[in-house]
Amino acid sequence: MSGPLPGSRAPRGVVFDTDGVLLDSATVHAAAWKVAFDACLALGGRGHGTQPPFDADAEYRRFVDGKSRFDGADALLTARGLALPAGTPDDPPGCATVWAVAARKEQAFQEALRTRGVACFPDAGPALAVLRAAGVPCAAASASRHARALLEAAGLDRLLTVVVDGRDTARLGIAGKPDPGLFLHAAALLGTPPGTTAVVEDALSGVAAARRGGFGLVVGLDRTSDRRHATRLREQGADLTVPDLAALVRRVWGEPG
Repeated sequence: MSGPLPGSRAPRGVVFDTDGVLLDSATVHAAAWKVAFDACLALGGRGHGTQPPFDADAEYRRFVDGKSRFDGADALLTARGLALPAGTPDDPPGCATVWAVAARKEQAFQEALRTRGVACFPDAGPALAVLRAAGVPCAAASASRHARALLEAAGLDRLLTVVVDGRDTARLGIAGKPDPGLFLHAAALLGTPPGTTAVVEDALSGVAAARRGGFGLVVGLDRTSDRRHATRLREQGADLTVPDLAALVRRVWGEPG
């Protein structure tokens, strides 16, 4: 994993996913989703008895990770055969509509932020600092409405050229992953065309989005202990996979990370 990629030019800009890549927040999101889903799965639905609890690892990665709250809720409920009406964004937390489930997740996530907070990964700051010193502009992109505030609290915002979060996507009407709109918007703000820009993602839907967007380098980040997630990331279109951001910097830019 040392030395730059052979026969290739290093990307001119980088778009980083936020949850699970820069911030150690994916487990907090997954736990909040479990609170929301388990309440509904215990109720079952038409033609369905009580269902097994939500798998905060496998099902989170397959159906929810990287997506907007509504899309994630809808994907899991559909996979479990539970057809709920969409409802509206103003629905109170509960199990009556997809938006209600999403609202319950948001409620649980807010509670977690108050009690435990979210930290950045120890390799995030050093990797961003190396890229900044090398003149490579970096963006953080996330479907979460909390991303900007969490990046600021972690002190990473000063190392980033651009931040795009869920509030921006809602305001601009940008579709969720696996649509590439989030990454394309971030790259446009960086001023680097997709073909000369890298995307770094840990979510399957995010890797698929980057591939659809025509990005020049799609990097799959697998922080799991057994590294089994790397295979699935490559299947979705990752050009290479790395275990951390220090390895990414060494592999692509040939710099110590």
